[in-house]
Amino acid sequence: MSELMNLIAIDEAIETLNQGLNSELTTEKVAITEAGGRILAQDLKSEIDLPPFSRSTMDGYALKAEDTFGASENLPAYLDVVGEVKMGEKAETKINSGQAVAVPTGGMMPPGADAVVMVEYTEKMEEDEIEVTKSVAVGENIVQQGEDIAAGDSLLAQGHLLRSQDIGALTGIGITEVEVFAVPQVTVFSTGDELIPPEEEPEMGEIRDINSYALGSRITKLGATVNYGGIISDRKEELITNLEAQLDKSDLIILSGGSSVGIKDLTIEVLNELGEPGVLVHGVSIKPGKPTILAIIDDTPVIGLPGHPTSAMVVFEIVVVPIIQKLAGRKEAEIKVQSQVSAKLSRNVASAPGREEYFRVSLEERDNQLWATPSLGKSSLITTMVEADGLAKVGLGTEGVKQGGMIPVILFD
Repeated sequence: MSELMNLIAIDEAIETLNQGLNSELTTEKVAITEAGGRILAQDLKSEIDLPPFSRSTMDGYALKAEDTFGASENLPAYLDVVGEVKMGEKAETKINSGQAVAVPTGGMMPPGADAVVMVEYTEKMEEDEIEVTKSVAVGENIVQQGEDIAAGDSLLAQGHLLRSQDIGALTGIGITEVEVFAVPQVTVFSTGDELIPPEEEPEMGEIRDINSYALGSRITKLGATVNYGGIISDRKEELITNLEAQLDKSDLIILSGGSSVGIKDLTIEVLNELGEPGVLVHGVSIKPGKPTILAIIDDTPVIGLPGHPTSAMVVFEIVVVPIIQKLAGRKEAEIKVQSQVSAKLSRNVASAPGREEYFRVSLEERDNQLWATPSLGKSSLITTMVEADGLAKVGLGTEGVKQGGMIPVILFD
C-alpha cells in the first residue's frame, strides 16, 4: 500500500475533504437561553432601536447644553427645575431654555433636553432652582436612541458562534429564539487488538484505551456531541460491522489507530469498499501524524488518526478541529484552531523540511517575554501532552528554529 502514501500539505488535505462534504446542514430553533455556544443558521437584523429612547448615563439634570456654556465655580449658571423623571416612566415635561429636569442614571431624556449635567456639578439653591458649575456639551452623558443598535442594522451573520454578549444583545432587541445549526454527532473508535476499556485490568501485552477519551473530551469542548463507539479489533469483519452501524447516525467518524502501513492497511481497504468516494487522502505532510487518512463514505466523513496518543491529538487539533467547526456551521472566516501566541524558543530545534512539524512545549514568562521549552518524549507518551501548554509549529520547508528564535504556539484548552 506504499503507493498511497503520497504526502500532501495539510491545507490541501483539509480542502480535499471539504470539497466532498455535503454542504446541506440541518438546522433547528432553540430558545435564547439554550443558544449560547451554538452556531447561527440565519442572518439577524434588528427591527427596533436599542435603546428605544435616549437615556441619561448619569444621575443629574437634563437640560439644554447651551444654557451651561461658560459655567464655572466662579461664574455658575442658574436654571429652574421644572420636573423629575422617574425610572421606568415616560418623560413628559418639555424643557425650554433656562430649565432643567432631574433625571436618574438610565432615565428617559425629556423632550427638548440635549445633555445631562452630573449632580456633582450642581447645587440646589431652592426647591425649584439649581446652580450649575460646569459646562456640558451637546450629547454629553446621554446614550441616544438607537446608538447601540439601530432599527434595520445587521447584528449577527449566519455561521457566527453565539457568545454571552451576543445573547445579551439579542434579548435587548426582543429576540427570544434563534435558528441554529444542529450539533454535529461525532463517533469515536479506537482500533487495535492490544486495547481494552479503561475500567478493565490489563493483561500482559494489553493497554487501556487513551485516545477515545482524550479525543472525546476535546470534541465535547468544541460543542459537538460525542458517541463513544468502543474498541475495534484488527479484523476486517469487525471494522466493517462497526462502521456500517454508525454511518447513518454520525456526521463524522474518527478512527484512531489503523492508519499506518502494514497490517493496518485493512482500514484503507474497508473504507474503499463501504461506499463512495472512499479514501481521499492517505498521508499528510505533518509530523507527528504522517499516515493520517481522510475519507468520505456516502456523505459521512471518516478520519483515521495515528494510534499513538500524542500523534492522534496533534492531528486532531490541526486537521479535525476545522472540520468539526465546518460541520457545525461556522463561517469560513471564523474557522480556526485554538488561540495562538508567539514565544521565544529556549533551545535549538531541528526539523525535517518536507513536513510541517508540531512539538509540545511548556510556556514560561521571564522578564516580560514568553519562552517555549520543548517537552521531550516519544509520541506514545501521553505525559508529554499533559506537561505541555501548547504545540509549537515549524513550517513546511523550514529546517529548524534556533534558540531565541520566535515561534508560533497553538495553545491547549
